[in-house]
Amino acid sequence: MDQPATFGRATRPAGEEPGAPGAPGALEALVGAALTARVALDEHGVVTGWNAGAERLLGYSAGQMTGRRAADLLAEPIPVRGGLPTLAGLPRWNGDIALRHRDGRQLTVRILAHHRATGADAPAWLIVSALPGREPPAGLDESLVSWSFAQSPCCAQAIYDTRLRLRRANADMERATALTEEEMRGLRVSEIVDDDAGLRAERAMARVLRTGEPEYEENYLRAPGEGHEHAWSVFMSALRDHEGTIQGVCLSAHDMTEQFWARKRLQLIAEAGRRIGGTLDVTRTAQELADVTVPALADFAGVDLLAALDDAPEPPAQAVPADGPLLLRRAALASVTPGAPEAVVAPGAVDSYPAGSMPFESLRTGRPTLHEVTDPAFTAWLARDPARAARVRAFGIHSVMAVPLVARGNTLGVAFFVRHRNQEPFQQDDVVLAGELAARAAVSIDNARRYTRERATAVTLQRSLLPRRLPRQAAVEVASRYLPAGGQAGVGGDWFDVIPLSGARVALVVGDVVGHGLVASATMGRLRTAVRTLADLDLPCDELLTHLDDLVARLDKEEESDGEQAPTGSAGASGDVGATCLYAVYDPVTRHCCFAGAGHPVPAVVGPGGTVDLVGLPATPPLGVGGLPYESTEVVLPEGSLLALYTNGLIETPDRDPDTGVDRLRAALARPAASLDALCDTVLADLLPQRPADDVALLIARTRALDARQVATWAVPSDPSAVAQTRKDVVARLERWGLSDAVFVTELVVSELVTNAIRHAQPPVQLRLIHDTTLICEVSDGGSTAPHLRRARTYDEGGRGLLLVAQLTERWGTRQSATGKTIWAEQTLSPA
Repeated sequence: MDQPATFGRATRPAGEEPGAPGAPGALEALVGAALTARVALDEHGVVTGWNAGAERLLGYSAGQMTGRRAADLLAEPIPVRGGLPTLAGLPRWNGDIALRHRDGRQLTVRILAHHRATGADAPAWLIVSALPGREPPAGLDESLVSWSFAQSPCCAQAIYDTRLRLRRANADMERATALTEEEMRGLRVSEIVDDDAGLRAERAMARVLRTGEPEYEENYLRAPGEGHEHAWSVFMSALRDHEGTIQGVCLSAHDMTEQFWARKRLQLIAEAGRRIGGTLDVTRTAQELADVTVPALADFAGVDLLAALDDAPEPPAQAVPADGPLLLRRAALASVTPGAPEAVVAPGAVDSYPAGSMPFESLRTGRPTLHEVTDPAFTAWLARDPARAARVRAFGIHSVMAVPLVARGNTLGVAFFVRHRNQEPFQQDDVVLAGELAARAAVSIDNARRYTRERATAVTLQRSLLPRRLPRQAAVEVASRYLPAGGQAGVGGDWFDVIPLSGARVALVVGDVVGHGLVASATMGRLRTAVRTLADLDLPCDELLTHLDDLVARLDKEEESDGEQAPTGSAGASGDVGATCLYAVYDPVTRHCCFAGAGHPVPAVVGPGGTVDLVGLPATPPLGVGGLPYESTEVVLPEGSLLALYTNGLIETPDRDPDTGVDRLRAALARPAASLDALCDTVLADLLPQRPADDVALLIARTRALDARQVATWAVPSDPSAVAQTRKDVVARLERWGLSDAVFVTELVVSELVTNAIRHAQPPVQLRLIHDTTLICEVSDGGSTAPHLRRARTYDEGGRGLLLVAQLTERWGTRQSATGKTIWAEQTLSPA
């Protein structure tokens, strides 16, 4: 009966002849298949396969046994070790069982049973048992043992006696030491290997003799005549006789060089992942690549970037000219030699590489190039570059690699790797490793380049939106500082402003938009414009922030609408819009200062005596939250007080809480300074690291107060006849101030404004003149109706007065108050 194909037959590969050494027939003849009894069973223990060896063992033919239960052959139950009730869960079983021969004899047979996985195209159990065959020649087993030791191809082995003198060494050990067994016999390990590794191995062997426990070591040795070290995994174990007495030590050394260098390369790649790209600085990232590869991969490394990248927003489409030359700027270098004397090009310098040179060809093909200095292409390049040829000869450079730096399809530059101290030339594995490291570095360099470009754009935009110079006004003396973030956060939306208001007053503003980058800078510009517009309306501090809050809420909704339409990650997608703001208005006439904040750090006030206090403002939400009113706080400031307005980047850092920052700010403000600019520098130096993690805006103002003699106030009766007397009083005051040239215009302005207030508004009516750098005329009344400038028709009897005021004065306007309104007009005074 045919035997199952699972163990009796095999399909012959196409083209393989039956008599070929690997053919099944030849293999069966070689191994003597009948020398093993092979039986296959299904899961129910029924025989499905029976070979000639099984027939020879038990006397039954395959036809007689196929389909029968194998348990019928048992003379005794199978002994199960460990008390297991069944064999079904075991992957394999071996042991002695008692079987009944066909002639009735009982046989004790040693078997090995393999349990196959259910559903496999194979019998559930394969049972084998070795049968006695032709005996080998006498002593063959011992000879095989001796030959296996001497000829073992997998490890270097040596046997030492109890004096740790070498007795035997196999062929691999002879190759590893470049000595024959005869030349090493009777020598110690430390005498055969003149290295610390030999002494360490000998000490370990002495411990083996003393304790009987095996020892393990790793060492790195270079055999005579070889150019590189080998990594060896060394095992030392005791050799015992039949009584267990230690008679010697066996040393087995496995050459793990390939595995060792593979681990080293993986470690280098892992280290590169940790060290390269930690910052968004192009030069620093290039230097990190050079530092990682020296000396782990090369003795010298240089990173050159395309000179065309210096001023270009994007890499050129054709990075390498068709016929040369190629201009590269040296971004970084590293060397095992202090000072890197191998370098021909200094950091920051530009060098020209002709067609045919290594960097040119590497960038032209987009693939790494590897050359020995004797290669014709390399020698041809050196023949045209005497300076580089001199360095090659002076330092004994023998192997060079050039690897292109390419990221996102853009060519950025090339990295050089050179060996001269390491005598082993670069291999193909080194090229692969260098390519992996260069690819990682190229992505980081490209990220840094893109970040630098965007940050420069954002800084330019933000500085263009901030006031280039603070406006001239007499209420306060001011100094300011703005510092963009120095880390990866990028430029933010911090801003400050000084806005002259009517009545010689001034508004001081500091704000901070949520987020960083171009979006934050653009939002900051919109908010700054809105604040200036609202300030021109002379709104109260709290009311101005309420209007600004509505504006931020609308901007947030617009951004959400744009984000829904734009795909994720596109330029149109953005986050929430939010901001904090502090708005203050100081009046030099009354010395009153009104403050209102929206989630912003409170300002600090330095009194004339040097005491520093924080203005107590109510807690309020940032702009854009909505739902809660903003409140204002008014304080009276002595003349010469200092106001410090700032953003949270000044007092908050990753390693410092805001309370500590406020304490340090108060200490810095209390320190005497020669000027406000010097005080700004002192505050920044005391509170900020060299590279602040967030934007910082700082505005310091010293208050001034107008002398009472510079302000004149009159209560005007609600009678048209009072206008004439008012004009006389104004002329007299102007003469006293020495402003005779302003009498004519001021009389017209006062006459028009006072007459309109008496006729069209409600009492009380008040006139105030303020003599500062300009002459300001203010008329206040109890009405709330704002005047409107209009053009009178030809035959109209009125309507020309306000137009006349607008034409004669520098600027005019109106502001509301809790009790009415004030109309004001401002004249520019001629120099004395």
